[in-house]
Amino acid sequence: MSLLQTLLARLPELMTEVLRLCAWLVLLTVLFVPLERWFSLRRERPRGRAMLADLGFYFLSSLAPALLLSLPLALVAELGRHLLPQSAAQAVVGLPPAARLLLAFVIGEIGFYWGHRLSHEIPWLWRFHAVHHRPEHVYFLVNTRAHPVDLVVTRLFGLAPLYLLGLAGPGVAGSATPVAVILLGTLWGFFIHSNVRIRLGLLEWVVATPLFHHWHHSRVEHINRNYASTLPVLDRVFGTFYLPGEWPAEYGVKPVDAASAAEVADVAAARR
Repeated sequence: MSLLQTLLARLPELMTEVLRLCAWLVLLTVLFVPLERWFSLRRERPRGRAMLADLGFYFLSSLAPALLLSLPLALVAELGRHLLPQSAAQAVVGLPPAARLLLAFVIGEIGFYWGHRLSHEIPWLWRFHAVHHRPEHVYFLVNTRAHPVDLVVTRLFGLAPLYLLGLAGPGVAGSATPVAVILLGTLWGFFIHSNVRIRLGLLEWVVATPLFHHWHHSRVEHINRNYASTLPVLDRVFGTFYLPGEWPAEYGVKPVDAASAAEVADVAAARR
């Protein structure tokens, strides 16, 4: 079957997914636009071409990973089936659903943390990840502003351990866990990128917040801090935590060239 025939065969599925994303976009807009108006940290808002670019990234970032990751994750699942001891596999299967999901979430977060961190510390990966850091205005749609290569790398780091350990696998039942992990991370990602001055008090020690993540989008001096998407304790454990009382003065990165990529990598190396 040719590539064109394959695409045509999957067209109904693709259209269904696009409609689902449109529905999610409406819900996100209804939720975050009022929040960013009532509790706005900064009054300026992206307009025109910047907004269109963010909408394009929203659809691309949602559709591309499913197409690009299915084969690698299937191979990882097969590898895990052969490498994981039978007793360990049975222990994983025997876990209560809630415990299984919690374990998958924590392991996935650790994997994502290191995938994210390496995307800063390795210059050629930073070239792709810098797309996410270029906006000088951070708001909820910046969450999905990412290069497909960057998405594949970070999600492989987060999901591959789940497939290797038998916490996820092919089929409907096996796909529920990674879907839940990705969905929770994505939804929280919209919140921590949002242009709101909301603080969560003591909860900021437990979960990532807009203040925590906005510092990750500040310029070079703190761009290699606060890698975790939901669990800031990981940054505390690995020495990358940063949470002052004030908000960053500005966001964005320098133009992405060899020098700036090397500079970001050097700063990250100095933090280790």
